[in-house]
Amino acid sequence: MVAHDSHSRSGETPAGRVHGDGPSSAVRPKGANADRGAVVDREPVAAAAVNVVDRGDGGREGGPSDEELLRRFRSGGDETAFEALVHRYEQELFSYLRRYLGSAEMAEDVFQATFLQVYLKKEGFEEGRRFRPWLYTIATNQAIDAQRRNRRHRMVSLDQRTGDDDVGALVEMLAGRDQTADDRMAGEEAKEWVRSAVQDLPDALRSALVLVYHQGMKYREAADVLGIPVGTVKSRLHSALLKLNESWQAGGKSL
Repeated sequence: MVAHDSHSRSGETPAGRVHGDGPSSAVRPKGANADRGAVVDREPVAAAAVNVVDRGDGGREGGPSDEELLRRFRSGGDETAFEALVHRYEQELFSYLRRYLGSAEMAEDVFQATFLQVYLKKEGFEEGRRFRPWLYTIATNQAIDAQRRNRRHRMVSLDQRTGDDDVGALVEMLAGRDQTADDRMAGEEAKEWVRSAVQDLPDALRSALVLVYHQGMKYREAADVLGIPVGTVKSRLHSALLKLNESWQAGGKSL
């Protein structure tokens, strides 16, 4: 079990540790302060052993593909390959979950639950399928389940230090060219409103918005993750932006 300070205060990424009956692997979160008291296992992730170069966005250079790492783990029980997968996605997937859930604390729990499911469902991964959409499908389903369990206690973190750029861009888009965000509300207040409003979108619309707008997925990738046609992704994204815009024009009232 990994002990952490509240990430809703720090904006740190989670340790890539899986709770439950999964492998005993742990990684040090990138950007984590050593003096904040976070306790992690000292067993290193053998990224060097599999020649992985992590660029912080899920990309790799000169190393095996995600699918190859999962194959090694499935066929030979190579836990270093599994650890490398966790390490590759610790920033990218955590960022997605935090934006989707609006809470760094919930995002960390769901991140770990997601990789526990990857560990448990590895035999069900179909040959020829891409790992990333499969991972995001699991993560999205886990996030929806977690949000339903915590619906009465949903919290929107207003203390996130990362992700401000894309939130700010959404504020500017909603404000339009002939007015500024300050015409509607102060800059920081506007960002807080956007975060809260995104959380209030229906699950289907929020998923499309976060995957395409925040994660930068192509429509086809988002369609694979959500298990829907590309046209449906586009219509959901349009509906999400329309609802946000209508609420914005109404003065920031609830959706």
